[in-house]
Amino acid sequence: MEEQRVSGGGPPQWWRHGPPWLNRWNEEERGARWPWRSTVLLTVFVLIGSNYAAHQQVHERAELNAFARVLLIVGSGLLLWRQRHPVVVVFGTSAAAMVYLGAGFPYGPVFLTVALACFSAVVAGYRRAAWGAVGMLWAGHVLMSHWLYRWLPPSGDSAVAWGQEIVVATWVVAIVAVAELARTRREQWARDRAERAQAAKRRADEERLKMARELHDVLAHSISVINVQAGVGLALLDSDPEQARTALTTIKAASKEALGEVRQVLDTLRTPGDVPRAPAPGLDRLPELVEQAGSAGLTVDVEGEPPRLAPGTDLAAFRIVQEALTNVVRHSGSRHARVRLAHDKRELRLRIDDDGPATGADAGGSGNGLAGMRERAAALGGTIEAGPRPDGGFRVLAVLPLKVKAKEDDR
Repeated sequence: MEEQRVSGGGPPQWWRHGPPWLNRWNEEERGARWPWRSTVLLTVFVLIGSNYAAHQQVHERAELNAFARVLLIVGSGLLLWRQRHPVVVVFGTSAAAMVYLGAGFPYGPVFLTVALACFSAVVAGYRRAAWGAVGMLWAGHVLMSHWLYRWLPPSGDSAVAWGQEIVVATWVVAIVAVAELARTRREQWARDRAERAQAAKRRADEERLKMARELHDVLAHSISVINVQAGVGLALLDSDPEQARTALTTIKAASKEALGEVRQVLDTLRTPGDVPRAPAPGLDRLPELVEQAGSAGLTVDVEGEPPRLAPGTDLAAFRIVQEALTNVVRHSGSRHARVRLAHDKRELRLRIDDDGPATGADAGGSGNGLAGMRERAAALGGTIEAGPRPDGGFRVLAVLPLKVKAKEDDR
């Protein structure tokens, strides 16, 4: 049996994300379901508790008659609408409790209905209504206990001590305070859920963009090589069959490599989080990249040696050089390019130059490739500069930090 354990300390999951009962309440509210069970149970409890309280206050309060039971049922029954009409319910339960107390019936769990209605109103966002209804009930109790008691049942009743009123006021404040705390926690749980959903969406978008960059870089480079070699093969098919055979061999090798890299990207999409079956390409494959460019008719001179790089930085550097050379093949009239690598303790500088001229309006590429390069550099905290050179041609300059700060996990 596998056991799930929570690593580290801190509060339990339900305290941060909301207790299950509140989530069920939210689902009921969204689904417009009626809280029948809780209302019936509360009504039964109030009736039984009030009956018990009547036996304990036989000579102090009026007898619990049919009218008293009707008031108790009405006050409890109103709670059935507490999620749909919280303002009406909180004032209705307060009014029922006030009439019940004004008729001189025994003290008991009648206040429980007001407490639950107040709680529902505050949590639903109707704070002023809840405070007003509870304040109305307390003010009415003060009037009946210290002034109107002379004309209200039971006969011969005396004024209530002010100390008892302070106790009642304390309970009122406690009820509202608990409701306010519940409302605050509920709003915090709602914000946490929204933040987690936003973080999940952001991670999904970042992963989608990452995969899109990988597919673009792999396919753009390989298809550019295939396109050039296909043109060479067609041109030399009759005059130089051997050279055409060489072009077809290059097409086969480029397509095989492209299929392998696309398969690796698709495997990552199917099983996110798994270790890739093949290592990600890096600057150690720069000679292979130069050879592929050479097969497409582009001569590439490389200056400098790459330092030891982290896997993410190594992959980004390789893709940037690959995309820059692909753009030279596709959009430049030059058949010569230069790749220069320089680094110090803090950063790696990649510069890719060609002599031009551009063969179309999009000298630096269609836009997706340059955008992908900029996204790769920005993800590492680096920069990309791309544009025409003053003396003709095109230049791509990438600056990548050697030490990348780890991103904090979204919580």
